[in-house]
Amino acid sequence: MNEPTKPSEQRPEHPDFWCKRFGEGVTPWDAGRVQGDFASFVAARTQPLNTLIPGCGSAWEASHLADHRWPVTALDFSPTAVACAREVLADQAVDLVCADFFAWQPAQALDLIYERAFLCALPRKLWADWGKRVAELLPPGGLLAGYFFVCDQLKGPPFGILPEQLDALLLPNFECLTDQPVADSIPVFAGRERWQVWRRRG
Repeated sequence: MNEPTKPSEQRPEHPDFWCKRFGEGVTPWDAGRVQGDFASFVAARTQPLNTLIPGCGSAWEASHLADHRWPVTALDFSPTAVACAREVLADQAVDLVCADFFAWQPAQALDLIYERAFLCALPRKLWADWGKRVAELLPPGGLLAGYFFVCDQLKGPPFGILPEQLDALLLPNFECLTDQPVADSIPVFAGRERWQVWRRRG
């Protein structure tokens, strides 16, 4: 006998799950700021990169990129999250989109996909789709950079991913350029996240 399907607000693959949390202000994954590794990564670039931020939430990093005149698309499938991002961004030059990452199509080729608490928000059944999608969206030489919740935490979100699981998702299409511990994690991720940069193979 099949188990009854959980209500949409209890399923992290559904926008209602995130609308409920943003609506109630329960967002322990939201740092409320830009973290150091990302700020250093941006500062080290000599040219702006056309950037996608999937699962952008409150869009602090999109605001930071707009301040540096980078073209940036901040995407979330939760209308409530998008409304929160709109408050943070105000009139900044960010393309703020309410859409499903797995169906959205860029108007111009991307240079960078920034990962922050998006993969770890996805149920494991969607991980293979995520790996394929980031490879589809980035051209050869394109970068996937961000914070990865690398641990064995089964219950989530956030869902932990083991190094070999992440390698299985990305190594077929990417090479890892940077992998280092994070010094300024927020409590929910502390001691269990890595800053990584991956480059799309040709």
